[in-house]
Amino acid sequence: MPDSPTSDQARPSHVVVIGAGWAGWGAAKALCEAGVRVTLLDGMDDPTGCTPLKTASGKPFEAGTRGFWRDYPNINALTAELGLSNVFTEFTTSAFWSPEGLEATAPVFGDGLQWPSPLGQAFATINNFKRLPVADRLSIAGLLVAMLDLHRNDAVYQQYDGIDALTLFKQLRISDRMIDEFLRPILLVGLFKPPEELSAAVTMELLYYYALAHQDSFDVRWIKSQSIAEQLLAPLSQRLRDRHQLEVLGGTLASRLNLSADGTRVASVETRSVATGRSAEIKAMDAVVLAVGAKGMGALMHRSPDCAALVPELVRAGTLGAIDVVSVRLWLDRTVPVADPANVFSRFQALRGSGATFFMLDQLQAEHHAELWGGAPVQGSVVASDFYNATAIAQLSDQAIVDCLMQELLPMAQPAFRQALVVDQEVRRYPGSVSLFSPGSFQQRPPLETALPGLVCAGDWVRMGEREFGAKGLCQERAYVCGLEAANALLQRGQVRGGGVTAGRPHPVRPIRADEPHVLLGRALNKVVMDPLEAVGLRWPWLMR
Repeated sequence: MPDSPTSDQARPSHVVVIGAGWAGWGAAKALCEAGVRVTLLDGMDDPTGCTPLKTASGKPFEAGTRGFWRDYPNINALTAELGLSNVFTEFTTSAFWSPEGLEATAPVFGDGLQWPSPLGQAFATINNFKRLPVADRLSIAGLLVAMLDLHRNDAVYQQYDGIDALTLFKQLRISDRMIDEFLRPILLVGLFKPPEELSAAVTMELLYYYALAHQDSFDVRWIKSQSIAEQLLAPLSQRLRDRHQLEVLGGTLASRLNLSADGTRVASVETRSVATGRSAEIKAMDAVVLAVGAKGMGALMHRSPDCAALVPELVRAGTLGAIDVVSVRLWLDRTVPVADPANVFSRFQALRGSGATFFMLDQLQAEHHAELWGGAPVQGSVVASDFYNATAIAQLSDQAIVDCLMQELLPMAQPAFRQALVVDQEVRRYPGSVSLFSPGSFQQRPPLETALPGLVCAGDWVRMGEREFGAKGLCQERAYVCGLEAANALLQRGQVRGGGVTAGRPHPVRPIRADEPHVLLGRALNKVVMDPLEAVGLRWPWLMR
């Protein structure tokens, strides 16, 4: 078979999408709806979401409990498009716990009168911090100034990217208590690493997007029943397969990218079956979307030396670090009343340097409590817990992890956990499964458009360039939008073509809410002042190194 595209201009292009997370599905949706034939492959047995993930005893399981924040306009638009009107809970409160007890609670910020940010957040939580003095809370003010400076120009951004977040916090004179009792716990469950291991730039982007852009930015809701895959991805995948040219290859890994004879494009993708180890090859294709993380990128580039030589930016991306995650689900013999359905643990010695969350699924999915028991008799609460930066935790036995939760962590939130018995449990480890935004990593992250025509990247860790989007950090919305934009780049550059009435039409991308007027004014004033000063060698003190 020839390894160059067919000359038949009537033939819709064929694109291979590698990876079936939010980024992969975003790319598949945009391409399919533009009339492009798509093959989507992933190592999961069934990446469509149509086959629920089950434990050995037949109970439902999900790898990580992920929330949906107010500023998820494109995922919200997707649910509306699919006619999914009852998949999310209401926005919920959350609580933060330490060895000293309850540290703080986060209300539903959108319920009250809306004030300019950050005044609204300050007023709404004035009585919600149980131990952190007001003076320590106010010490974060310097970080707000740095946030105004962050995107002044590319060079300034990269200066912040080169600093670790803890160094920036110290230089801004944020108090130790504010760092240790609030910022560190937030980062351990938001970017999954402590501040000394995180880029200051990405840290500020995350804090701004999820907490400071608007009073209600921190408001979050959850899937109301089953899992994200079953509730959102299954109807999307079914629609794309029914109405468009989508083929899904589950249990299939991409093992090598092969170049065309003239070395100008990817001509085929070699694959390997997870179950049998059998190899195959996808030919007659026009473009590839790499919707993988650093671990997958590194492995694929290692096995594709000819391709790697042309895209050294992807080789560099594959060397970036990744974060280990452990997910646990517990089925208890009794209902344990917990005030807040979403909770964060921090500073416990038992965490071994990780951050942890726990969720009362029997509260979040109260209308579907029986489904959580997978057909077994319903007994009590069902708890989902996730450990991030979990390398040390992952080395423990399953039972040791469960004991850590039941004997040391959960009783701090509700002593009644000590009397509860675990009637079933599931512990799963996901090594290197989450992107690490380390200091200086920005230039190593993969670009959306690579040096090789027809080869694009998608994911929340991807640098989007001119298509940059307001959602930041480890974020379902950002991953989904990056997938849409990767497909749009292929369409708009003429690297693929579709068929039918929607041929080649790019997918719309909805922006997040605009920044508030005083933020825009602050950025403008900062630029007016700092650009001339920088021209003569003067910078903000925290950037003078």
